[in-house]
Amino acid sequence: MLVLALLSHRAPFRRWNPRDSNIKASGPSGIQLALHPTRHPKRFGIYRMNNQAMVWLALGCLTAVPLVAGKLRFLDVIPRSGWLSFAGGISVAYAFVRLLPELGEHQEVLKEAAGIALAFLEHHAYLVALAGLAAFYGLERAAIQSRKRHRKTTHEDVTSRRMFWISTVVFTLYNALVGYLMLQRSYVGWHDVALFTLAMALHFFVNDYGLHEHHKHYYARIGRWIIAAGVPLGGVAGMASVIPPSLLSLLVAFLTGGIILNVLKEELPAERESRFAPFLLGAIGYAALLVFL
Repeated sequence: MLVLALLSHRAPFRRWNPRDSNIKASGPSGIQLALHPTRHPKRFGIYRMNNQAMVWLALGCLTAVPLVAGKLRFLDVIPRSGWLSFAGGISVAYAFVRLLPELGEHQEVLKEAAGIALAFLEHHAYLVALAGLAAFYGLERAAIQSRKRHRKTTHEDVTSRRMFWISTVVFTLYNALVGYLMLQRSYVGWHDVALFTLAMALHFFVNDYGLHEHHKHYYARIGRWIIAAGVPLGGVAGMASVIPPSLLSLLVAFLTGGIILNVLKEELPAERESRFAPFLLGAIGYAALLVFL
């Protein structure tokens, strides 16, 4: 219903000409990487008034996912629920079809970035995506090892409290980044917001399953509430400030690697008994939707 509402929304919107302002477009979906509303305060104010409610509707849906996912008991089964595999396929399709192609454009932004600190990254947005993948792989391995140690000492199949808090902080920042990027998508158009919202909502379901598997009652009682709060916090940050285009490019690249790893780590382990057919259906179906829209 959210996707239909977003796709049917017809707010007045015209892609701004970069010659008229400091907005910088990037990627096949035209992500605006920088926004300076003071150049056209009247036009910007009308645009925000017409679209702010829809932005918060999308952010509200993403915020609700960690809060309600644990109540969907039919997902917590072995063999793995086909719905989770389907959701994983959609998330991976969005990462490969929409986010990865944009990394080439983000490299152009990094090339233009001033300062020596970012000069070594001017051709390596893909390396940042790889760093994101490696970082979340390291987090996953640390959680698994923590569960093993805790199981030996307490006979309880859960991570240590310290590991729980590390994961909670990381995924809260992860969700905040998604909330921030929602604002960037909103300046492009509502079709892109709808596709981004659906892909990230299903991705959050996949993340929720993995976090609950590792942290059990810690996550159910405390973690899900903190992680859910990351989305609106990121949205507020996006409305209140504009980060430099070069930094945003790095964050998008890092998020892309994180999405790929966080989905595949749930699908690949043999003990999960994942379902290939729903995963393939989700990946192919959503990839086709992204290509033809």
